[in-house]
Amino acid sequence: MGKPTGFLEYERQASQKRAIEERKQDYNEVDVTYDKQQTKEQAARCMDCGIPFCHSGCPLGNIIPEFNDAVYDENWKLAYELLSSTNNFPEFTGRICPAPCEASCVLGINKPPVAIEYIEKSIIEKAFEEGWVVPQPPANRTGKKVAVVGSGPAGMAAADQLNKAGHTVTLFERADQIGGLVRYGIPDFKLNKDIIDRRAEVMKAEGIVIKTGVTVGVDVKASQLERDFDAVVLTGGSTVPRDLNIPGRELKGVHFAMEFLSQQNKRVADSKGKPVDQSVDHQGVAYQNGELFATDKNVVVIGGGDTGSDCVGTSNRHKAKSINQIEIMPMPPKERAESTPWPQWPMQLRTSTSHEEGCERAWSINTKEFVGDENGNLKALKLVEIEWVKDNGRMAMKEIPGTEQEVPCELALIAAGFLHPQHEGLLNDLGIEYDQRGNINAPKYQTSNEKIFAAGDMRRGQSLVVWAISEGREAARAVDEYLMGESFLEAKAVSMISPAYLNI
Repeated sequence: MGKPTGFLEYERQASQKRAIEERKQDYNEVDVTYDKQQTKEQAARCMDCGIPFCHSGCPLGNIIPEFNDAVYDENWKLAYELLSSTNNFPEFTGRICPAPCEASCVLGINKPPVAIEYIEKSIIEKAFEEGWVVPQPPANRTGKKVAVVGSGPAGMAAADQLNKAGHTVTLFERADQIGGLVRYGIPDFKLNKDIIDRRAEVMKAEGIVIKTGVTVGVDVKASQLERDFDAVVLTGGSTVPRDLNIPGRELKGVHFAMEFLSQQNKRVADSKGKPVDQSVDHQGVAYQNGELFATDKNVVVIGGGDTGSDCVGTSNRHKAKSINQIEIMPMPPKERAESTPWPQWPMQLRTSTSHEEGCERAWSINTKEFVGDENGNLKALKLVEIEWVKDNGRMAMKEIPGTEQEVPCELALIAAGFLHPQHEGLLNDLGIEYDQRGNINAPKYQTSNEKIFAAGDMRRGQSLVVWAISEGREAARAVDEYLMGESFLEAKAVSMISPAYLNI
């Protein structure tokens, strides 16, 4: 490594955040711009560890020690080529990935791990600044046409890789812009949507045809898709949310988290960079216009994951009266649990930037009932504390007597995850087989219909952005093999890096 003693000399310092009171007033990214010297020092912390477990921790197999070394040597272009050889969209993972690579960093055994995510983001932002991220259309076309249905990270990665292989790719999206949940689920304060747009422009210039506002299965029938394309990749995501079928579910004020988040992202997009006014009284307007606001409401977020955290951050920016986030599972330990030793992904308590902005959190809480007023509006939640006990070898939920209570609530946001993709329409029309969880059954990315492939949340279930990109890349490789008999694409495409940079 460039500095063998770097991990002894520098402390971990990841992305710096804007002040809480400042960032709560807008939807700009929480993180401040990367610092070149800080990034170099953080890269210097990467050890000469012999066996870099970060490779296996990252689903993409990013070549982490090598790009860290290049950053320390201030060879940013080499760092970019190394990073982009395995990761199509480091600008996404550098912002919203939980960084499983850091959880398996060897330095992390007894010290804070290398700030890999921060370094990754710094590299790609430097590459855009220097003009290194330019369209690179394939030199030759194969004459094969591929449709990619769904433009989240999995679909974008599949389209990008298939285009690199020389196939003619059409990327379909039913929303008005591409990005999937990165566009309409992840708040702008975590990932500004200009980040997606600049990448989309590169993809278009490389020859990828992007068609938005097209619902495949309705506007384009399944039979037409099979007739017009040599292969189809389904990357539409896991879109059926897990519901709470308890008394009062029909009340006004009970909504899925994605309803709330996607509306706000569209408002921010419509504002075209201008401040979004949350100071007006929205009481009643929400139901009259179908819009959701947390302004001056007691908000309860049901679900302790990242989506719930995003609801907390958005509610703070709406100026909610109070915000509570509840989770049915027990509170995780503050340090890595013994059951998940290094280099596994650690079970431990995580506090997001949204939590830091203001939120009460509670664990081992079950929601028993949504309580309404005489007009059918939500006014409270009936909650009860629970404990988890073993029952015939399995963990079971047991209510704790005397802990039932009602808490004021005018807006309840269900952030309990997703079950599986939507079956009605396209998937059923294609005759796709499902697995036991209701996801598309495609063990090696190819479905029961040999022409149809699947990747991302549709195939593996709700997961991380880094897994989505990996799935898209691997599905593209499977499609390429199906169409050509062999694959031009390699999952670990180090051979595509310029030999000059590798000193070959």
